[in-house]
Amino acid sequence: MLSVYKVLVFALVAASSFTPVYVLDFCQTTDPDCHSQDNTASNNQPSSHTFKFRWNTSAANLIHDLDQFRVSCKKLIEAFPIDEVDGNFVRTVKNCIFSKSIPTPLKGPLRLAAVSKDVIEEILDLDAAVTQSDDFLHYASGSRLLAGSVPLAHRYGGHQFGYWAGQLGDGRAHSLGQYTNRSGDGRAVIRSSVREFLCSEAMHFLSVPTSRAASLIVSEEPVFRDQFYNGNVKTERGAVVLRLAKSWFRFGSLEILAQSKEIDLLRKLLNFVIDEHFPSIKSNDPDKYLMFYSTVVNQTAHLIAQWMSVGFAHGVCNTDNFSLLSITIDYGPFGFMESYNPNFVPNTSDDEGRYSIGAQANVGLFNLEKLLGALSPVLSNKQQKEFHQLFKAKLGLLGEEIDDGYLIAFLLKMMEDTQADFTMTFRQLSEASAEQLHNRDFTQMWALEELSSHKLFSDWLNMYLQRLSRQQNDNNVNRQDRMKSVNPRYVLRNWMAESAIGKTEMNDFSEVELLHRVLSFPFVTQETAEEAGYAARPPPWAQRLKVSCSS
Repeated sequence: MLSVYKVLVFALVAASSFTPVYVLDFCQTTDPDCHSQDNTASNNQPSSHTFKFRWNTSAANLIHDLDQFRVSCKKLIEAFPIDEVDGNFVRTVKNCIFSKSIPTPLKGPLRLAAVSKDVIEEILDLDAAVTQSDDFLHYASGSRLLAGSVPLAHRYGGHQFGYWAGQLGDGRAHSLGQYTNRSGDGRAVIRSSVREFLCSEAMHFLSVPTSRAASLIVSEEPVFRDQFYNGNVKTERGAVVLRLAKSWFRFGSLEILAQSKEIDLLRKLLNFVIDEHFPSIKSNDPDKYLMFYSTVVNQTAHLIAQWMSVGFAHGVCNTDNFSLLSITIDYGPFGFMESYNPNFVPNTSDDEGRYSIGAQANVGLFNLEKLLGALSPVLSNKQQKEFHQLFKAKLGLLGEEIDDGYLIAFLLKMMEDTQADFTMTFRQLSEASAEQLHNRDFTQMWALEELSSHKLFSDWLNMYLQRLSRQQNDNNVNRQDRMKSVNPRYVLRNWMAESAIGKTEMNDFSEVELLHRVLSFPFVTQETAEEAGYAARPPPWAQRLKVSCSS
């Protein structure tokens, strides 16, 4: 059933006509130690040394008045039939892609908890100063519509935990629209909103394709949530995240039309998606649908491999949460793996471990089978290749040797046996010099200390060092730089998000701001992050944290 009656999250699509302004990150202080740092690397990551950050941007060509900011839903409205029924209420929808839906505003008072200057200025061409205005609060929370906005709710379906769930509903707009709940009160709470804001931005700076978050607005509106579905209902505060993507179409967008036998509309949506987002596929190519499916298979395989390479488990890999553009969307009960465990499941609702981190490739295959049918074997081969190449890079390996796969598998098995920290094991291998590795000098390298307790560690280390020694035109510094550019020092661990959520509930947004700043440069050692313990061994209480679909 399609629920389109209240705001959860606002979706603002970044149109291709926007002119981006390249910026780094900011430091909201007049502290003289806070200085700018230019970076022109192709991967948009800073050099590997400790420093603080500050925005270094020009105000030229930025929009300084929200009244001058216009959006449009014309392309979508003209391309597809719109639901003939008006009104925000649950209903079955047929023969359309979207329903018009006017958002129900959050109740005040409203407060801006966090903002991504990178998104506001680089993608939307807005001067970040506008976010401090009351107008921005109203536009971004749903109580006022931007000029040209026609909020649209998107109809789609999906396979959830392996079973067809029928028609679902979710907000989608070419410009400013709303993300709506499938049932319930249509509100997001601070807890889930802080997590989505921080993680989508963190994933971007980890170079993982993702939707983006522009702002987080909190209110005093009470929202009732049973977080773990155990009858323990609590009152939480409502919140809104303004998020962006080039498209919100997902596997379920096509599934619902095929299931409903709306074949003409299915063909129309496919043509639209291909024409808008797959420029390499010619519209008059008789094999364009096959080429489209093949591209989605390859890109989805690459996305999942990228997730696994940074220890990210999505948590709810339903087909309605898989983007046709192969970007990470719909952040819910996600988690970054700490102790290495291929059976890591961040979602307490996933009793069977269907969406464990080690099962994500197979789940991706299942989802692609539902979408692509006969192309199912493609993901399996592609996934193995992507995984192999990404983990070779994490170990700093150049060229190709027959035993590289064994070297990787050997390390991961030791990490599983010792429950070594996934992120910091690879990071500390990056930071350790050749001399430290030879001497097994892991002072102040807590993750490698834990790993080195494995009885076969010396065997693996000797294999690894011999492999590195055979690399021509390479040296220790180059290896370290390569590895540090792909092995983050900071990821959004659940305990970090929980700490920020607790402060946000008390209207203290300092840790959200700090995490946003730190996670914007995850590969660079940062003084404030080290002081906060973000690269240290997780605190004991972190093991007791749980997240669910309500998260």
